[in-house]
Amino acid sequence: MVRGLDMAEYARNDKGRPSRGGRRKRGMFGRFLRNREGSTAIEFSALAIPFSFLVFAILESCVSFAAQELMANASDDIARQIRTGQLKAADLDEATLKSKVCDSLKILVADSCPGLEVDLRQFATYSDASRIRIKFTSDRDIDTTDFSVTPGGSLTINMLRVFYRWPVMTDMMRSAMSNLKDGKTLLFSTITWRNEPFND
Repeated sequence: MVRGLDMAEYARNDKGRPSRGGRRKRGMFGRFLRNREGSTAIEFSALAIPFSFLVFAILESCVSFAAQELMANASDDIARQIRTGQLKAADLDEATLKSKVCDSLKILVADSCPGLEVDLRQFATYSDASRIRIKFTSDRDIDTTDFSVTPGGSLTINMLRVFYRWPVMTDMMRSAMSNLKDGKTLLFSTITWRNEPFND
C-alpha cells in the first residue's frame, strides 16, 4: 500500500516535467554550443597548408643542397686527379668525364645522369678563364654550344665546370625554386687550377 502511494505521488510530482529523452536532447545541444574542443581541429585545418608548404620547402631545399655539395666534391676530386697527372688529357673525353662525375652523383640522381653537362677547357691566363659566363637559351635552358672537353697538359691553366638540371619534385615549390624550363633548377660547380709539372 505504501508502495502504491509512493508510485502515485511520484506520478503526480513528475507531471509537467519533460521526459528523459527530451531533457537528454536539450542537454546534448547545450553541451554542443558550449563545447570549444573543435577549435583545435579548425585551427589545425587553417595551419595545415602553410605548415605543409614549410615542410616540403625544407625537404626540397635540403635534398637540392646535398646534391649541390655532392657535385662540388666530385668536381674537386676530378680536378685534383687532372692537376696531379693521374688523369691525362689523352684519357679524357666528354663521355669519360660525364661518367666519372655521374658515378659520384648516382646516389641522388637518375640512372645515367640525364641532366648532366660538363665543360673542361684550358686557358692561357686566369684572366681569360674568369671571363667565362653561364649562358642561357631563349627557352630558359643552359646554352652548351661552346662546351668542350679539351684539358691541357703539364703546367697549363684549366677550368672545369659541371652543371646539372635538377628536377624540383614538389609541385608547390616548382614556381619558387625552378630557374630552368620544365620546372628544373640549375646546380653547378666551377673550379680553376694550374696543372702540376708531370710527364705528359
